[in-house]
Amino acid sequence: MDTAGAAGPEPGSVAPGNPDGDVAVCATLRTTDVEEASSFCRRLFYGPLEAKPTSGAGVLAFSGEAVQIGPITIAEISYGVEMQLATGDLETAYHVLAPLTGAVRVLHRGAATRADPSQAAVFRPVGDTSLRWSADCRLISVKVERLAMEREFDATLDRKVGSPLPLGATFGLAGGPGRSWLALVRLLLGETRQIDGLSLLPHLLRRWRELAISSLAQAVEHPSSYGSAGQPTARRPRTVKRTLDAMHAEPGRLFTAAELAGIAGVGIRVLQESFRQHVGVPPLTYLRRLRLEGVHAELSRAGPGQVSVSEVATRWGFTHLGRFAGAYRVRYGVSPSQTLRDRA
Repeated sequence: MDTAGAAGPEPGSVAPGNPDGDVAVCATLRTTDVEEASSFCRRLFYGPLEAKPTSGAGVLAFSGEAVQIGPITIAEISYGVEMQLATGDLETAYHVLAPLTGAVRVLHRGAATRADPSQAAVFRPVGDTSLRWSADCRLISVKVERLAMEREFDATLDRKVGSPLPLGATFGLAGGPGRSWLALVRLLLGETRQIDGLSLLPHLLRRWRELAISSLAQAVEHPSSYGSAGQPTARRPRTVKRTLDAMHAEPGRLFTAAELAGIAGVGIRVLQESFRQHVGVPPLTYLRRLRLEGVHAELSRAGPGQVSVSEVATRWGFTHLGRFAGAYRVRYGVSPSQTLRDRA
């Protein structure tokens, strides 16, 4: 049942007389009906959005909490089942998906990427988008109007960047600007849903949403992230990005520290220090977390008798099952076999 409409008009529109977004327009929906959930997301985000559970996915358990503040829309969304979603050109907006749990496999503009708790996916206004959304995925979905995002970049770089912005397909969430941005938009969403929160303070609400857009401009990757001589700025350096891209492309590969350093084109110690500074953990620690997330997502959506724990763990690069089981329990609070049993 839809419980939308805390402050302001129909979700997806800006309050009359407040074109700059000094009013928070809130909406909430919890439903088991696919079309109702799709309609909610179309109204807030994109009209041509198509969404359907994958074959044998089970019963939908959609939950959505959203707020629109002028040019930015922030929502926390989960479906409770594995989903397939698709849309055409976004045209009027840039979009970011930042999973809190689970993962989304992405095909945008013909390029395949993945969003998970370690990295967000970025969508430009042009190009078809297809998503495969894991059953355990709960994420923050952020839409920023095209003109607002492009104005922010022009102001930040003090020059005209062009349209659409040449943004990277992903950015990190484990540390640095990405982590700060995600914390900010989650706090902004929570505050606007409080009766005595930011909605009562229009001047602060405006500043917070401006900060959310400007901090996103600092977090996303684009060609101006690097200096004229190829030197990295404060954003994630290319050595780190090359390594992350390799790990996400082949998470089950048995990388060594030396191999990752070779991919980055630097020494092992230099790569480890770069990861600590820009990602928050050493490269092999990040890789282990990436693999655990993959195993957890696969076990969480597996049907009875479809897979075994050892089969999935081996596929994701874990060769010592005892150490794997211990690391899994530390991260998720249950054993991998319990996760699999809970799906039965």
